[in-house]
Amino acid sequence: MSKTSTSEKPLYLDTSRPFDERVKDLVGRLTLDEKVSMMNHPAQGVPRLNIPAYNYWSEALHGIARNGRATVFPQAIGMAATWDKELIHEVASAISDEGRAKYHAALRRNGYTDLYQGLTFWSPNVNIFRDPRWGRGQETWGEDPFFTGEMASAFVKGLQGDDPKYLKAAACAKHFAVHSGPEKDRHTFNAIVSKRELYDTYLPAFKKLVIDAKVESVMGAYNRTLDEVCCASKLLLEDILRGEWGFEGHVVSDCMALSDFHLSHKVTKDAAESAALALQHGCDLGCDHVFSEIPEAIARGLITEADVDRSLERTLGTRFKLGMFDPAENVPFASISTDVVACEDHRKLAYRTATESVVLLKNKNNILPIKPSTKKIFVTGPTATSMEVLLGNYYGFNNQMITLLEGLAGRIPEGMGMEYTSGSMLKHPREIKDTWAPGMAQSADFAIVCAGLSSFLEGEEGESLLSPLNGDRDSISLPATQVEYIKELAIHGVKIVLVVTGGSPIALGEVEDMVDAILFVWYPGMEGGKAVADVLFGDVSPSGKLPLTFPKSLDQLPAFDDYSMQGRTYRYMSEEQLYPFGFGLSYSSFEYADLKIDKTVLTGDSLNVSFTVRNSGAQTAAEVAQFYLTDIQASTVVPIHKLIGFERVTLKAGESKTFKFAITPEMMSFFNDDGKLVLEPGEFRIEIGGCSPGKRGQELGVPSPLTALFEVK
Repeated sequence: MSKTSTSEKPLYLDTSRPFDERVKDLVGRLTLDEKVSMMNHPAQGVPRLNIPAYNYWSEALHGIARNGRATVFPQAIGMAATWDKELIHEVASAISDEGRAKYHAALRRNGYTDLYQGLTFWSPNVNIFRDPRWGRGQETWGEDPFFTGEMASAFVKGLQGDDPKYLKAAACAKHFAVHSGPEKDRHTFNAIVSKRELYDTYLPAFKKLVIDAKVESVMGAYNRTLDEVCCASKLLLEDILRGEWGFEGHVVSDCMALSDFHLSHKVTKDAAESAALALQHGCDLGCDHVFSEIPEAIARGLITEADVDRSLERTLGTRFKLGMFDPAENVPFASISTDVVACEDHRKLAYRTATESVVLLKNKNNILPIKPSTKKIFVTGPTATSMEVLLGNYYGFNNQMITLLEGLAGRIPEGMGMEYTSGSMLKHPREIKDTWAPGMAQSADFAIVCAGLSSFLEGEEGESLLSPLNGDRDSISLPATQVEYIKELAIHGVKIVLVVTGGSPIALGEVEDMVDAILFVWYPGMEGGKAVADVLFGDVSPSGKLPLTFPKSLDQLPAFDDYSMQGRTYRYMSEEQLYPFGFGLSYSSFEYADLKIDKTVLTGDSLNVSFTVRNSGAQTAAEVAQFYLTDIQASTVVPIHKLIGFERVTLKAGESKTFKFAITPEMMSFFNDDGKLVLEPGEFRIEIGGCSPGKRGQELGVPSPLTALFEVK
């Protein structure tokens, strides 16, 4: 215990001292019971030291969640489809503004903050979306480890702010690691991967967030990886996270994951052993009651109070960085007003994000955008009036949510007719077979069919009411009742513009040929209806690109519980896709030209590349230029293609821009079978274009990429 006179300010309250000194001083003043009371996510207060209670569990996946009114941005997978790092940084900054305002309001109201009212946000989810059946894939940034790291890093930096002393909020990289379904097995599953796949696919995004974005916390996964429970894995938490990467923040368990040690994984006998195992290997905060058994674990000699102190110093360190022990006037974010919550500027940002996330997958005969000469449109489908399809999961609430139908009704010009009927249910067949829908559709120029998935069909374990697999999907096709309805319209000769909601790939099958245009709009948030309508009417050209491969069917994929990457994602999939990673059409067109690159480079040197993109169409539009590298002569298994960079640019009609970037030695390297990064001499191929390489993108209307070979000597 620190020695101070009663008239002196305790060292932990001395704002002139470094945080680590203050934390140690505070921990030294606590009894063991007081320490233990602060080790679970609802940390109790210590009245004698004027420390308020604090609940670490808050959510901010795509806006402040489960805490009243907030700006609801598109679901994470939709934000990924923007390929716009600067936008995502701006979105995350707006989210943490609202989080700060809400936190201080709750503190003023109650004297403490309760569940979902804190500043420790358990976002983002940077697991790799390796299989389209996974219900939580919607929370991720897609299937590519490099892309996930780039986008999520921008998100973390926006959440945490750039103040040199204080964190605006504390972000959390989850779920560490090798975790992506099946949901029904997550409490018992043992993910087996090679060292190469671990470092090549499952760890890069976490590493990027730890080293580049300085993420403040990491959440362990429910499952085991390579026989170790993730929340007490020596390999993951000690050797890699804190050893190789030098992580200095705190580790939190997923909720009830510590109980799984003894109840499901059977690696310990009881809660006391589970608490000891977690603490020994670096899990600092429990999202359940298990750490309440720490005194028993100490009494048995399984751990010491020093183990408790080490973890408590990390979690309290986060609270100190957030300014929770300092006067409000010292903390630059404490003055953020509640006027910022769901404000007009944030609404505009949600709208912009939703428009940028829309992916145009098909546009036969340029049926879109809707022409001024159009006399009448027919709006139909089970998601047209759905609030759920705006939200996805882990959502906040807003009193001005704009459904797809409302967006169209607000945008349609006077003099153009519009009719609506739902026509089909989300999953169940209609009770009444006969419907006026085909006749109504035939009287219109075309039908806008709003179809797809909602959180009823995909999500987390226990969340999705209609999911056959506890949140996951047993099929990646459109529900049969929706397919039958689209057929019903198509048989009557109706032209169809299909607007698809969802958080994961959907194999459209025969539907793809029945319709004239397809927009994939994800779960687009509170402004989704307005954004989609404005894209349909051409106020904004679609610019979203897929952060996922859309397979043609499940027959193309390995078993769901097989964590090997062979045959998965664009990086290792040899079969032809329905829609490739990085794909998305525009109302304009773009030309790539003037590729300049040296033919040889010495091992260890970077290679400079330049090229030009020109908007060859008739309207302003955005394009995402993507850079892919292939190691043609690698001595082990390497990705068929791997994304090494991307640039989003908005160009006026006829405007062009020249880009320059460097292919670094790290980009040319690969992970060998021991999980070590190596660079071998040999031949490489660089491909630059508006989609991942392959003939499928060109069949769908993307120009051939710029391609060049070079040699590393």
